[in-house]
Amino acid sequence: MLRIRAFRAIDEEKTCEKFAEGHKNVLLEHGIVKVTTSNTEWFYNPDIYVIVIESENGEEVYGGARLHIANDEFSLPLEDAIKVVDEKIIDLINVYKKNRTGELCGLWNAKFIVGRGLSQVLTKVGVSIAIQLGLKSLFVLCAPYTVKMCQQSGFKIEESIGVKGTFNYPKLDLVATALKIEDLNNLEGADPKYYSDIKAMTDFPNQNFQHVSDNYVFDLILKLEIEVND
Repeated sequence: MLRIRAFRAIDEEKTCEKFAEGHKNVLLEHGIVKVTTSNTEWFYNPDIYVIVIESENGEEVYGGARLHIANDEFSLPLEDAIKVVDEKIIDLINVYKKNRTGELCGLWNAKFIVGRGLSQVLTKVGVSIAIQLGLKSLFVLCAPYTVKMCQQSGFKIEESIGVKGTFNYPKLDLVATALKIEDLNNLEGADPKYYSDIKAMTDFPNQNFQHVSDNYVFDLILKLEIEVND
């Protein structure tokens, strides 16, 4: 059985190292050697929360994502990625930062679980964690094949930047799309099933959760309640 768990990055450096190594390997498999979400400075940012898909004993990490809360010391990864081609992203984030915003980023899955719908679960979990942490809005920068998944979770394309929200990133032959949830308390436009799952994860962050995707059925252990070690 797999477990999906959330924690603050600065509380678990060893797990962060496993996350970073797995993410780097997935990027290399796709010929991507440099991406703003793949550095390790985030290990030491107290406003970053990590979501991992791991073995039940926590020894192996098979995938995950990160939630970065915007602050005045660290820029969000999508700011660093987009400002090179459109500096309007900085002003946009500054506007939303006043009411607590963040970015869901760094989503990856190990090869043996790719295609089983766990990216959908990670996206739902990311939105749920953002709600748990009291964010008002949430951004994401995603590849074409994950746009629909994000939209089903309540994200909408941010057409005020780039070419109607799209950019060539992380390589010139790849397209990324910026999306945003305007109001995490509303999730307007979210698919009803996604909305139901996100609400269940938010109301009951620690639970056994069954994920059904095509021909796959996963029984997952969710441990999403954030335990902060001062």
